[in-house]
Parts: sequence; structure tokens; C-alpha cells
Amino acid sequence: QVQLVESGGGLVQAGGSLRLSCAASGSIFSINDMGWYRQAPGKQRELVATITRGGSTNYADSVRGRFTIARDNAKNAVSLQMNSLKPEDTAVYHCNAEIVTATLDQLHEMDYWGQGTQVTVSS
Repeated sequence: QVQLVESGGGLVQAGGSLRLSCAASGSIFSINDMGWYRQAPGKQRELVATITRGGSTNYADSVRGRFTIARDNAKNAVSLQMNSLKPEDTAVYHCNAEIVTATLDQLHEMDYWGQGTQVTVSS
């Protein structure tokens, strides 16, 4: 059974920093893209940042230059360093990973989500 576990959320003042971490565990053959998404109250879930297995990154315009995504392929982990936080960054942040598992004769790729971690930025 595959699962993603996040950590690192919390309450911070505007201008502060937080670091989110996410680790995948279970019967994993490989992991393709990993990323972070967020959902604020009353809003749809939105992409924050993604990173390919090779390290290519993509950021939402609203966080580019402030947030940095990184991954450790050996540990099946992804992190999000968030600097210069703003009140509008307040949301539940979810880790996402495209995980490949293997049966005897097939590989299967599925999207997995973490349970989410709350980030609250006070003004």
C-alpha cells in the first residue's frame, strides 16, 4: 500500500518562512512527477509547484521567486521551501506524486495525494 505523508505546516507571520516535507512509502517501483497543490477555504485546489524526476520545475506565477520545490529520489521525498509568505498563501497544502507500482507482469501508474497540512499566514 502506497501512502504520502506530509509535515511542516503551521502558523507564521507575513514575511516568514516555512518548509513542507512529504515522503512516499510502500511498494513503489518508481515515481514520476511530484508536486504541491493548495486549497484555500471556498476555493478550488490549485497547483503550487511540480518537479520531474530529472529535476525540472514548474511554479505558479503567484509563488515563483518565493517558493522552491526540491526532491530526493533516493528517499522518495519532495519538499517545498516557502519564503516571504503572504496571508494569501494561507491554505491546506497537499503533496502529490505520480507513483508507479509493479505486479508480476505489469507496471501501474497512479496519482497519490497526501492528507494535507495547514499553512496559516497572519498579517
